[in-house]
Amino acid sequence: MAFGVQTVTEEAALHVARGLHAATGSNNLAMAGGVALNSVMNARILAETPFEHIFIQPAAGDAGNALGAALHVWHQQLGKPREWRMTHAFFGPAYGDGDFRTVLEARKLPFREVADPATEAAELLSRSQIVGWFQGKAEVGPRALGARSILADPRRGEMKDIVNEQVKHREGFRPFAPSVLDERGHEYFNGYYTNPFMLLVLPIVEDKREVIPAVTHVDGTGRLQSVTRDGNDGAYYRLIEEFERRTGVPVVLNTSFNLRGEPIVHRPEEALADYLNTGMDALFLGRYLLEKHPG
Repeated sequence: MAFGVQTVTEEAALHVARGLHAATGSNNLAMAGGVALNSVMNARILAETPFEHIFIQPAAGDAGNALGAALHVWHQQLGKPREWRMTHAFFGPAYGDGDFRTVLEARKLPFREVADPATEAAELLSRSQIVGWFQGKAEVGPRALGARSILADPRRGEMKDIVNEQVKHREGFRPFAPSVLDERGHEYFNGYYTNPFMLLVLPIVEDKREVIPAVTHVDGTGRLQSVTRDGNDGAYYRLIEEFERRTGVPVVLNTSFNLRGEPIVHRPEEALADYLNTGMDALFLGRYLLEKHPG
Protein backbone atom coordinates (compact mmCIF):
# COMPACT_ATOMS: atom_id res chain seq x y z
CA MET A 1 0.00 0.00 0.00
CA ALA A 2 2.81 2.41 0.87
CA PHE A 3 4.49 1.71 -2.46
CA GLY A 4 1.21 2.35 -4.28
CA VAL A 5 0.54 5.64 -2.48
CA GLN A 6 4.09 6.79 -3.21
CA THR A 7 3.78 5.94 -6.89
CA VAL A 8 0.45 7.73 -7.25
CA THR A 9 1.85 10.76 -5.43
CA GLU A 10 4.84 10.94 -7.77
CA GLU A 11 2.70 10.61 -10.90
CA ALA A 12 0.23 13.25 -9.67
CA ALA A 13 3.05 15.66 -8.88
CA LEU A 14 4.63 15.14 -12.29
CA HIS A 15 1.26 15.78 -13.96
CA VAL A 16 0.74 19.03 -12.02
CA ALA A 17 4.33 20.21 -12.56
CA ARG A 18 4.18 19.62 -16.30
CA GLY A 19 0.89 21.49 -16.43
CA LEU A 20 2.40 24.40 -14.52
CA HIS A 21 5.34 24.57 -16.90
CA ALA A 22 3.06 24.49 -19.93
CA ALA A 23 0.97 27.31 -18.46
CA THR A 24 3.85 29.54 -17.35
CA GLY A 25 6.90 28.66 -19.45
CA SER A 26 9.03 29.33 -16.37
CA ASN A 27 12.25 27.43 -15.71
CA ASN A 28 11.80 27.85 -11.95
CA LEU A 29 9.52 25.95 -9.58
CA ALA A 30 8.98 26.72 -5.89
CA MET A 31 7.24 24.16 -3.68
CA ALA A 32 5.92 24.08 -0.11
CA GLY A 33 3.39 22.11 1.90
CA GLY A 34 3.96 18.78 3.60
CA VAL A 35 3.99 16.78 0.37
CA ALA A 36 6.99 18.84 -0.76
CA LEU A 37 9.04 16.96 1.88
CA ASN A 38 8.75 13.86 -0.34
CA SER A 39 12.35 13.72 -1.50
CA VAL A 40 11.88 10.94 -4.05
CA MET A 41 9.04 12.85 -5.70
CA ASN A 42 11.12 16.02 -5.78
CA ALA A 43 13.98 14.28 -7.57
CA ARG A 44 11.60 12.97 -10.23
CA ILE A 45 10.17 16.46 -10.78
CA LEU A 46 13.69 17.79 -11.29
CA ALA A 47 14.65 14.98 -13.65
CA GLU A 48 11.42 14.44 -15.58
CA THR A 49 9.91 17.89 -16.11
CA PRO A 50 11.20 20.91 -18.07
CA PHE A 51 11.88 22.88 -14.88
CA GLU A 52 15.60 23.60 -14.51
CA HIS A 53 15.61 25.02 -10.98
CA ILE A 54 13.58 23.85 -7.99
CA PHE A 55 13.30 25.50 -4.59
CA ILE A 56 11.66 23.59 -1.74
CA GLN A 57 10.94 25.50 1.45
CA PRO A 58 12.71 23.48 4.21
CA ALA A 59 9.92 23.93 6.79
CA ALA A 60 7.44 22.82 4.16
CA GLY A 61 4.90 21.31 6.56
CA ASP A 62 2.46 23.11 8.85
CA ALA A 63 5.30 24.66 10.87
CA GLY A 64 6.23 26.72 7.81
CA ASN A 65 2.97 28.65 8.04
CA ALA A 66 4.69 31.08 10.40
CA LEU A 67 7.23 31.96 7.71
CA GLY A 68 4.52 32.27 5.08
CA ALA A 69 2.42 34.52 7.29
CA ALA A 70 5.36 36.83 8.01
CA LEU A 71 6.28 37.08 4.34
CA HIS A 72 2.65 37.71 3.38
CA VAL A 73 2.42 40.66 5.75
CA TRP A 74 5.85 41.98 4.69
CA HIS A 75 5.15 41.87 0.97
CA GLN A 76 1.37 42.04 0.54
CA GLN A 77 0.29 44.33 3.36
CA LEU A 78 3.40 46.46 3.85
CA GLY A 79 4.37 46.47 0.17
CA LYS A 80 8.03 45.70 0.78
CA PRO A 81 10.13 44.56 -2.22
CA ARG A 82 11.10 40.93 -2.73
CA GLU A 83 14.79 41.07 -1.92
CA TRP A 84 15.34 38.27 0.62
CA ARG A 85 16.33 34.76 -0.51
CA MET A 86 16.21 31.76 1.80
CA THR A 87 19.68 30.31 1.35
CA HIS A 88 19.87 28.53 4.72
CA ALA A 89 17.59 27.26 7.48
CA PHE A 90 19.58 28.30 10.57
CA PHE A 91 17.05 30.63 12.19
CA GLY A 92 16.61 28.90 15.54
CA PRO A 93 18.18 29.70 18.91
CA ALA A 94 21.89 29.56 19.67
CA TYR A 95 23.55 29.02 23.04
CA GLY A 96 26.82 30.38 24.39
CA ASP A 97 29.71 28.90 26.33
CA GLY A 98 28.19 30.08 29.59
CA ASP A 99 24.98 28.15 28.90
CA PHE A 100 26.91 24.98 28.18
CA ARG A 101 29.17 25.30 31.23
CA THR A 102 26.20 25.84 33.52
CA VAL A 103 24.55 22.65 32.31
CA LEU A 104 27.73 20.56 32.47
CA GLU A 105 28.87 21.80 35.86
CA ALA A 106 25.40 21.24 37.33
CA ARG A 107 25.64 17.59 36.32
CA LYS A 108 29.27 17.34 37.54
CA LEU A 109 30.30 15.67 34.29
CA PRO A 110 33.91 15.63 33.05
CA PHE A 111 34.45 17.66 29.88
CA ARG A 112 37.18 19.59 28.16
CA GLU A 113 37.34 22.71 26.03
CA VAL A 114 38.75 22.24 22.53
CA ALA A 115 40.21 24.85 20.22
CA ASP A 116 38.58 23.51 17.05
CA PRO A 117 35.50 21.30 17.52
CA ALA A 118 35.36 20.51 13.77
CA THR A 119 38.83 18.97 13.75
CA GLU A 120 38.26 17.07 16.98
CA ALA A 121 34.93 15.69 15.73
CA ALA A 122 36.42 14.66 12.39
CA GLU A 123 39.12 12.71 14.19
CA LEU A 124 36.56 10.87 16.30
CA LEU A 125 34.41 10.08 13.24
CA SER A 126 37.44 8.78 11.36
CA ARG A 127 37.82 6.28 14.22
CA SER A 128 34.15 5.29 13.72
CA GLN A 129 32.89 6.90 16.91
CA ILE A 130 29.33 8.26 17.02
CA VAL A 131 29.21 11.99 17.73
CA GLY A 132 26.48 14.31 18.98
CA TRP A 133 26.92 17.72 17.36
CA PHE A 134 25.21 20.77 18.93
CA GLN A 135 26.52 23.96 17.31
CA GLY A 136 25.36 27.43 16.36
CA LYS A 137 21.77 28.33 15.52
CA ALA A 138 19.25 25.50 15.27
CA GLU A 139 17.71 24.48 11.96
CA VAL A 140 14.16 25.34 10.95
CA GLY A 141 12.16 22.37 9.67
CA PRO A 142 12.22 18.60 10.15
CA ARG A 143 15.74 17.91 8.81
CA ALA A 144 18.90 18.15 10.88
CA LEU A 145 21.37 20.08 8.74
CA GLY A 146 24.52 20.03 10.85
CA ALA A 147 23.50 22.15 13.84
CA ARG A 148 21.55 19.59 15.90
CA SER A 149 22.86 16.36 14.38
CA ILE A 150 24.12 12.92 15.31
CA LEU A 151 27.08 12.06 13.09
CA ALA A 152 28.81 8.81 12.19
CA ASP A 153 31.24 7.21 9.75
CA PRO A 154 29.50 6.43 6.41
CA ARG A 155 32.24 4.00 5.33
CA ARG A 156 31.10 1.20 7.65
CA GLY A 157 28.01 -0.58 6.39
CA GLU A 158 27.10 -1.83 9.85
CA MET A 159 27.03 1.73 11.18
CA LYS A 160 23.42 2.11 10.00
CA ASP A 161 22.32 -0.75 12.24
CA ILE A 162 24.47 0.44 15.15
CA VAL A 163 23.04 3.96 15.12
CA ASN A 164 19.45 2.77 14.67
CA GLU A 165 19.68 0.23 17.49
CA GLN A 166 22.03 1.82 20.01
CA VAL A 167 21.35 5.53 19.51
CA LYS A 168 18.06 6.28 17.75
CA HIS A 169 16.22 3.26 19.22
CA ARG A 170 14.20 2.74 16.05
CA GLU A 171 13.57 0.21 13.28
CA GLY A 172 16.61 -1.14 11.46
CA PHE A 173 15.33 -0.25 7.98
CA ARG A 174 15.44 3.50 8.72
CA PRO A 175 18.05 5.19 6.50
CA PHE A 176 20.47 8.03 7.16
CA ALA A 177 21.53 11.01 5.10
CA PRO A 178 24.88 11.61 3.42
CA SER A 179 26.10 15.16 4.06
CA VAL A 180 28.50 15.97 1.23
CA LEU A 181 30.71 18.95 0.46
CA ASP A 182 28.82 20.80 -2.26
CA GLU A 183 31.73 21.05 -4.69
CA ARG A 184 32.32 17.28 -4.42
CA GLY A 185 28.69 16.23 -4.80
CA HIS A 186 28.94 15.46 -8.52
CA GLU A 187 31.57 12.81 -7.72
CA TYR A 188 29.14 10.90 -5.52
CA PHE A 189 25.68 11.49 -7.00
CA ASN A 190 24.33 11.08 -10.51
CA GLY A 191 22.46 14.16 -11.70
CA TYR A 192 23.82 16.12 -8.74
CA TYR A 193 21.88 19.25 -7.85
CA THR A 194 22.82 21.48 -4.92
CA ASN A 195 20.42 20.60 -2.14
CA PRO A 196 21.13 22.37 1.19
CA PHE A 197 17.85 21.33 2.82
CA MET A 198 18.10 17.54 2.34
CA LEU A 199 15.01 17.31 0.13
CA LEU A 200 16.21 15.27 -2.85
CA VAL A 201 16.93 11.57 -3.22
CA LEU A 202 19.48 10.96 -5.98
CA PRO A 203 21.29 7.87 -7.29
CA ILE A 204 24.71 7.38 -5.74
CA VAL A 205 27.45 6.82 -8.31
CA GLU A 206 27.80 3.07 -8.57
CA ASP A 207 31.45 2.75 -7.58
CA LYS A 208 30.86 5.08 -4.59
CA ARG A 209 28.15 2.91 -3.06
CA GLU A 210 30.73 0.61 -1.51
CA VAL A 211 32.64 3.68 -0.26
CA ILE A 212 29.67 5.06 1.74
CA PRO A 213 27.48 1.98 2.37
CA ALA A 214 25.99 3.26 5.63
CA VAL A 215 24.14 6.05 3.79
CA THR A 216 23.26 4.12 0.62
CA HIS A 217 19.63 3.01 0.33
CA VAL A 218 18.80 -0.50 -0.83
CA ASP A 219 18.07 0.87 -4.32
CA GLY A 220 21.44 2.62 -4.56
CA THR A 221 20.16 6.12 -3.79
CA GLY A 222 20.74 8.60 -0.98
CA ARG A 223 18.82 11.53 0.51
CA LEU A 224 21.70 13.95 0.43
CA GLN A 225 22.47 17.29 1.99
CA SER A 226 24.80 19.69 0.20
CA VAL A 227 27.07 21.48 2.67
CA THR A 228 28.58 24.85 1.78
CA ARG A 229 31.33 26.77 3.50
CA ASP A 230 29.14 29.70 4.55
CA GLY A 231 26.38 27.75 6.32
CA ASN A 232 25.92 28.29 10.09
CA ASP A 233 29.43 29.70 10.74
CA GLY A 234 31.09 27.06 8.56
CA ALA A 235 31.80 24.60 11.39
CA TYR A 236 29.94 21.69 9.77
CA TYR A 237 31.68 22.27 6.44
CA ARG A 238 35.07 22.25 8.17
CA LEU A 239 34.17 19.05 9.98
CA ILE A 240 33.47 17.23 6.71
CA GLU A 241 36.56 18.78 5.15
CA GLU A 242 38.69 17.50 8.03
CA PHE A 243 37.04 14.09 7.78
CA GLU A 244 38.01 13.96 4.12
CA ARG A 245 41.61 14.84 4.98
CA ARG A 246 41.74 11.81 7.23
CA THR A 247 39.74 9.33 5.14
CA GLY A 248 39.58 10.61 1.55
CA VAL A 249 35.77 10.70 1.79
CA PRO A 250 33.98 14.12 1.71
CA VAL A 251 30.81 12.65 3.20
CA VAL A 252 29.55 11.99 6.75
CA LEU A 253 26.47 10.17 8.00
CA ASN A 254 23.99 12.70 9.39
CA THR A 255 20.79 12.08 11.33
CA SER A 256 18.68 14.32 13.53
CA PHE A 257 19.67 14.73 17.17
CA ASN A 258 16.69 13.02 18.78
CA LEU A 259 15.42 9.61 19.79
CA ARG A 260 12.49 7.78 18.27
CA GLY A 261 9.24 9.63 18.93
CA GLU A 262 10.95 12.82 20.15
CA PRO A 263 11.46 16.19 18.44
CA ILE A 264 14.96 17.35 17.59
CA VAL A 265 16.75 18.53 20.73
CA HIS A 266 16.24 22.21 21.47
CA ARG A 267 18.18 22.92 24.67
CA PRO A 268 21.64 21.75 25.81
CA GLU A 269 19.98 19.78 28.62
CA GLU A 270 18.08 17.72 26.06
CA ALA A 271 21.20 17.00 24.02
CA LEU A 272 23.00 15.91 27.16
CA ALA A 273 20.16 13.59 28.19
CA ASP A 274 20.13 11.87 24.79
CA TYR A 275 23.91 11.51 24.88
CA LEU A 276 23.89 9.92 28.34
CA ASN A 277 21.02 7.54 27.55
CA THR A 278 22.28 6.20 24.22
CA GLY A 279 25.31 4.65 22.59
CA MET A 280 26.77 7.97 21.43
CA ASP A 281 30.51 8.03 22.08
CA ALA A 282 31.02 11.79 22.26
CA LEU A 283 29.10 15.03 22.48
CA PHE A 284 30.10 18.51 21.37
CA LEU A 285 28.26 21.40 23.01
CA GLY A 286 29.88 24.32 21.26
CA ARG A 287 33.57 24.12 22.20
CA TYR A 288 33.02 21.64 25.02
CA LEU A 289 33.62 17.95 24.42
CA LEU A 290 32.35 15.03 26.47
CA GLU A 291 33.64 11.52 25.82
CA LYS A 292 32.50 8.24 27.31
CA HIS A 293 35.76 6.50 26.51
CA PRO A 294 38.42 9.22 26.13
CA GLY A 295 41.67 8.28 24.47
